[in-house]
Amino acid sequence: MLTKVKSLALGGMIAALYAGITIALAPISYGPVQFRVGEALTLLPFYIPAAVPGLFAGCLVANYFSPYGMLDMVVGSLATLAAAYLSSRMPRLWLAALPPVLVNGLVIGTMLHLVADLPQGVPLWSTIFYVSAGQAVVCALGIPLMKMLEKHNLVKR
Repeated sequence: MLTKVKSLALGGMIAALYAGITIALAPISYGPVQFRVGEALTLLPFYIPAAVPGLFAGCLVANYFSPYGMLDMVVGSLATLAAAYLSSRMPRLWLAALPPVLVNGLVIGTMLHLVADLPQGVPLWSTIFYVSAGQAVVCALGIPLMKMLEKHNLVKR
């Protein structure tokens, strides 16, 4: 069990890592077709409760640099918070990957459909699909990352 100070420090490190990866890879991190590599970290709440607020804070910082401004900071960060919390409640690692895919696909896909500069007539389902697909790829990559962390005793359930 982590002490409150260690938990806060770990959450801060997760926030910094998520924000750093997302901002460093900005060209692929924002927009209707996005591939946020930092989202591989969204599986950490399955193991570490401190990852829930850490991912929220990291997303908040990363979304400060989003072309969609304050709306993305609020909506995107709250979507990440909800997905992280749901991931922390899942009974299996592969199930922990579903909330980030589903929540972000629906919430961010809908937000981007409403505010992004898309060609006329682009259907809502397509932005939901593209955000969900990007999330699915990154979360699928996150599963072996988590297994590696488990193998080296860096995380455990």
